[in-house]
Amino acid sequence: MQAIQILATGSADVLTLRDLPTPAPGPGEALIRIEASGVNFIDTYFREGRYPAKLPLTLGQEAAGTIVAVAPDVTTFKPGDHVAWCGVPGTYAQLAVAPAARLIAIPDGVTSQQAAAAMTQGLTAHYLTHSSYAIQGGDEVLVHAGAGGTGLLFIQMAKALGARVFTTVSTEEKADLARAAGADEVIFYTREDFAARVKELTNGRGLPVVYDSVGKTTFEQSLQCLRPRGLLVLFGGASGAVPPFDLIRLSTMGSLYVTRPTMKDYVATRADLESRAKDVLGNVANGTLKLRIEHIYPLTDAAHAHRDLESRNTTGKLLLIP
Repeated sequence: MQAIQILATGSADVLTLRDLPTPAPGPGEALIRIEASGVNFIDTYFREGRYPAKLPLTLGQEAAGTIVAVAPDVTTFKPGDHVAWCGVPGTYAQLAVAPAARLIAIPDGVTSQQAAAAMTQGLTAHYLTHSSYAIQGGDEVLVHAGAGGTGLLFIQMAKALGARVFTTVSTEEKADLARAAGADEVIFYTREDFAARVKELTNGRGLPVVYDSVGKTTFEQSLQCLRPRGLLVLFGGASGAVPPFDLIRLSTMGSLYVTRPTMKDYVATRADLESRAKDVLGNVANGTLKLRIEHIYPLTDAAHAHRDLESRNTTGKLLLIP
């Protein structure tokens, strides 16, 4: 089979197409023929070496496809089942093995491409809106990068929960996408101080929560958007890692909170994973959650996909097709 691996960390140029042996499912595992693999920022972090990993490494942590074989001890799935999963390395490939306990059956009415597009970003938006800070009707919230894959799903979920949603974008095209998803207030961070604009739009109140996936370039202003005892949910670092921060500043700014969540802790049990995936994929199936799949690349163009993602000019989801 073919797969995209890195033999050394670095730029997108280190992504290498390699011929590898077909993997065999071990105890508790299934072998899946991949029909679509999602491209996510975490993949670039492993490629850069920001997150350490043993090399060579097959990139990718999200996919959907059809089960080819299962280990003898697997009784929950069988060959021919259509499944999706995330958080398991090795999906930039034609075939992959994954623990059966991490697989989700794809419901009727959802394609493999939709499932691959919804798992990581959909589950992320779900735990952010329902758990990291459980949005209540009437809450005013800010999410950065509202036209990205996670941002567009986040806006839809937050609106369904009754929030007034603020978001930041860089272009008119992205503003239109965010508004179409339901955003109430769209702020062009390239043209104005978004913290000052938030304070203006809230009559100086500030927000109970800010969701920040950008990191280095937005962290300080995100804190300034918060009301006393507000929460900054830092769930990514598209612009780079946040520099060391003196925690005493949280007290001087209004007894603020900061959390740095990661999805594995919000789908740590099978029940949590199934519950969140049922909500996300069920809403995709019934049409209440709209996916935007912007680009579909052949597996061989993985480097192109990474460059596009890192340019921050993309909107919606990027997929690789083996």
